Amino acid sequence: MKKIAIALVAVATLGVAACDNSANEAANNAVDLNVTENGADVDVNDSAVDAANGALDSVGNTLENAASDAGNAVEDAGNAVENAAD
Repeated sequence: MKKIAIALVAVATLGVAACDNSANEAANNAVDLNVTENGADVDVNDSAVDAANGALDSVGNTLENAASDAGNAVEDAGNAVENAAD
């Protein structure tokens, strides 16, 4: 009879332990933390990409402006020669 009682107590204990939500809550919190961390990594990476794109755009604009200025200088020199010939 004692063996049956011990077995019933063991089964009941396991049943109560299975109903405990603290382990599930801890696992869910760990998942939430990982998702938050991954989301932060994505935000940081997106910011870095945006910053790099901004820098490249700025360099591209600077080069474009320099080429335009050089073209304007050549055109102005051509106009000066044409005006001098008149």
